[in-house]
Amino acid sequence: MIQPFRLVCLACALLCAQTSPADDPEELYRGREDMASAARAAALWAPHAGGDAETAWKLARVDYWLGTHLPERERRSALERGVAAGETAIRLASNLPEGHFWLAANMGALAESFGLMQGLKYRGRIKAELQRVLAIEPGWQGGSAEAALGQWYFEVPRLLGGSHSQAEALLRRALAYDPQNLVALLFLARGLASDDRRDEAAALLQRILDAPVSSDWGPEDREFKKKAVEKLKSLAR
Repeated sequence: MIQPFRLVCLACALLCAQTSPADDPEELYRGREDMASAARAAALWAPHAGGDAETAWKLARVDYWLGTHLPERERRSALERGVAAGETAIRLASNLPEGHFWLAANMGALAESFGLMQGLKYRGRIKAELQRVLAIEPGWQGGSAEAALGQWYFEVPRLLGGSHSQAEALLRRALAYDPQNLVALLFLARGLASDDRRDEAAALLQRILDAPVSSDWGPEDREFKKKAVEKLKSLAR
């Protein structure tokens, strides 16, 4: 006969097994600077992404990380899976901003990294998906979509729809939602520097260095701080 205290111990063991960090994709994603942890999160989300919008956009989110940090030869497949996951999230719940945003992010990384044809293929769709986020929820996630769309206007050639003035307006709008949006600060600084507004750019870069590291976006924030240091060095030359 199993004693009562043994039953309690067995129940505790089962509960611990169910909540083990190795089986919790959210916990694994939080440790995404370890690429094995990020890949494990993706593997846990992938089988369930076809029927659940939240799981699908979370898969698209982790695939964006993998597709921008894995060894070069492995990045494209991760980003393409992220695109598919984002599209699934939108199909299942088109009113959620996350699916549109992470779809745009994965397409943007493909467009940036894999040549002119990818850029032409995704350019219009990226803009449309980010505009959809703005229509659903302006200021979502601290102005993330405004910042990303500002980046789009900054990086796309003027003949194809780019505009530094539009970029600046969107990036400043993102900062109105969150003054410590490091994406907006970095791309606004880059845009101002390219327009020979070096002092303004340097002040924005210093704001990046002075900002606290976010509890949710620590890995990204640390990367933006490194980029800010590099950009400040280039402005000082």
